[in-house]
Amino acid sequence: MTSEKKEIESREEVSLLVRGFYAKIRVHAELGPIFNGIVEDWEQHLERLTDFWEMVLLQTGPGAGKFNPVPVHKEVDNRVNNEIEQRHFGNWLELWFETIDSKFEGVVADYAKNHARKMAHILFFKILEGRGHQ
Repeated sequence: MTSEKKEIESREEVSLLVRGFYAKIRVHAELGPIFNGIVEDWEQHLERLTDFWEMVLLQTGPGAGKFNPVPVHKEVDNRVNNEIEQRHFGNWLELWFETIDSKFEGVVADYAKNHARKMAHILFFKILEGRGHQ
């Protein structure tokens, strides 16, 4: 165990994860333009995502039962002319794993990676499904 890495045990660590991750997203060559073109208030977005990930990872916080990421991701795909591809989710996962591995360790960190992997597959499938037959 590296002394610099932390367990994800509270909203503080979840916020550190979310903020570190989205700092990478915002400057990423492929993902940055998508996110920066959609998100109007980054502070509000980061708090909302911290709520979401706190609910997912710790089963605490104000997020319980109020998030359904599918419609939001379908809307993003519509706004970028249905150009979201599987590689975008691959980039997203790569940055998520990189952020987790650089700062965190333990059972919750592992769960964060596994949950994100499942979520990416489901969201991409739902985006394609939402496009219908083209």
